[in-house]
Amino acid sequence: MEETGGSAGMLVEGFVLLGFALGFVLLFRRLGLGATLGYLLAGVVVGPQVLGLAGDAEDKLHFAELGITFLLFVVGLELAPQRLWRMRKEIFGLGFAQVGLCAVAIVAIAALTTRFTFAAVLALGLPLALSSTAQVLPMLQSAGRMKTPFGERAFAILLFQDLSIIPLITIVAALSRNPAEQAGPPGWQLGLMTVAAVAGLVLAGAFLLRPLLKLIGNLGEREMFVVAGLFAVIGSAALMAWLGLSTALGAFVAGVMLASSPFRHELEADVEPFRSILLGLFFLAVGMVLDLQAIAERPFFVLIGAVLLITAKTGVIFLIGLIAKMQWRSALALGLLLSQGGEFGFVLFSAAEQGLLISSEASSLFTAIVTLSMATTPFLMKFTANIRKAPAKDGEEREGPVNEGASALVVGYGRFGQTVAQTLAAAKIGLTVIDSDIEQIDVAAEFGAKVYFGNGTRMDLLRQAGAGEAEAILFCIDGDQIDHALLTEVHGAFPKAEIFVRAYDRRSVIKMKPGENDTVVREVYESALKMARLALRELGGSESNVEEAEAAYRKADMERLKMQIESGDVRSGMDHMYVPGSHS
Repeated sequence: MEETGGSAGMLVEGFVLLGFALGFVLLFRRLGLGATLGYLLAGVVVGPQVLGLAGDAEDKLHFAELGITFLLFVVGLELAPQRLWRMRKEIFGLGFAQVGLCAVAIVAIAALTTRFTFAAVLALGLPLALSSTAQVLPMLQSAGRMKTPFGERAFAILLFQDLSIIPLITIVAALSRNPAEQAGPPGWQLGLMTVAAVAGLVLAGAFLLRPLLKLIGNLGEREMFVVAGLFAVIGSAALMAWLGLSTALGAFVAGVMLASSPFRHELEADVEPFRSILLGLFFLAVGMVLDLQAIAERPFFVLIGAVLLITAKTGVIFLIGLIAKMQWRSALALGLLLSQGGEFGFVLFSAAEQGLLISSEASSLFTAIVTLSMATTPFLMKFTANIRKAPAKDGEEREGPVNEGASALVVGYGRFGQTVAQTLAAAKIGLTVIDSDIEQIDVAAEFGAKVYFGNGTRMDLLRQAGAGEAEAILFCIDGDQIDHALLTEVHGAFPKAEIFVRAYDRRSVIKMKPGENDTVVREVYESALKMARLALRELGGSESNVEEAEAAYRKADMERLKMQIESGDVRSGMDHMYVPGSHS
């Protein structure tokens, strides 16, 4: 009965934790503040100091640190040798400068403003130089800037920060005053053990794990990839833990040794759910262990500490960006994006507390400083948007396009418009490109593309852009923004221009009722036909059969579409459909 009661208690506690986490994360995502803060606040609310709905926060924190281990494994998977070589200057140049200079600045501020010993100042100041990988990377991904030059610089710095965790842990361990920790092996022996363990992991990856993954791939056992991924992460971490070394280093090496394997994407997809859940549990546990009483007794210390941290890191990274020849607005954005403390600070504060370098109260206070700094990042990025989004070049007019006598006018520079515009540019066609998304314009500028700001469905703006002299106007706008009235107005205002329109689907075509001279391209129409052609060839169809099938479908689809446009009813012409299963 006791075992049953214990199991029921664990289930109820798990239900409560997941329920609060789900609610707070959805709320914070809705507000644009990120999942990390949602997990932290959920942990505070369910923790022993508020509602007391969940206990054993320390045990949960130790287990949830596996989330950090999984995170480093995923980071390692991104480090294919060729990418590491291409980004070497950013990683080891910008990254080293950021960690080193921010650490010096923060340690100096801490030494001047607190009464901690120098060892404690190092143990507290060095971790604060790191930023939150778990918060920054999702922000870059959601903004579509992960693979831009700006995003790669931010990623390079975060990557070096992740690599620097290992020496930082070593420094904290070397400063330890705990006799139990000092009784361990000397530093040179730890160094040799680390080298030997890394070499062993690399050999195991080459001669054990890769053949195992190849065998699983040949057998087609999808779920075994999940088992293999967990085996790689937990096995490498367990080896390092058994040797008294960093589990994070083991997981990172495991990721690197698989970065160039053909199974990298499969492993990343399989491990990602575990990483997300465990990292979320980690932040929940951090919220649960926050000493709210210590924070309530010294709220100004936490507030001022967060302000000093954000200011120091923003300033230092801003200067580094300028030295690296970034535009000052991009350098400012980089500084603000990386201005917070990071989740690895929690791990290092805990290690410093175990090493008797700082008290539990100091650990709680600085954990609160990191948490508050993380909370400010989304707000700082929003409040400084107007400053950072200003024209990147002198004389560039954000308010509207300029008539440059271009042959073609492209409206919309999203995923569709980029392909259209770049293809025309490859043919040396003079272009004027317009988009109403300021962030998209700034991202395009990072790649050297000149995109003007404006609403491309306004006649006055099209005229200002030179539509009256253009030979073609190409509407590549997302969604369902073009209708029959707009097409009629465009034809009347610019009769010389050929009109090309991107349509979301056949309903959009019915809505716009294009004329005979209008060229309408449905988003996925041609790509779907291409897949069908490829499939027919693989299924043994002759080239003539493939062409006949495509021609038959195109003819029936066009006849059906004409009937739908005339009637305005999407159900018209159903007898022209090739319905699967009819064999007609």
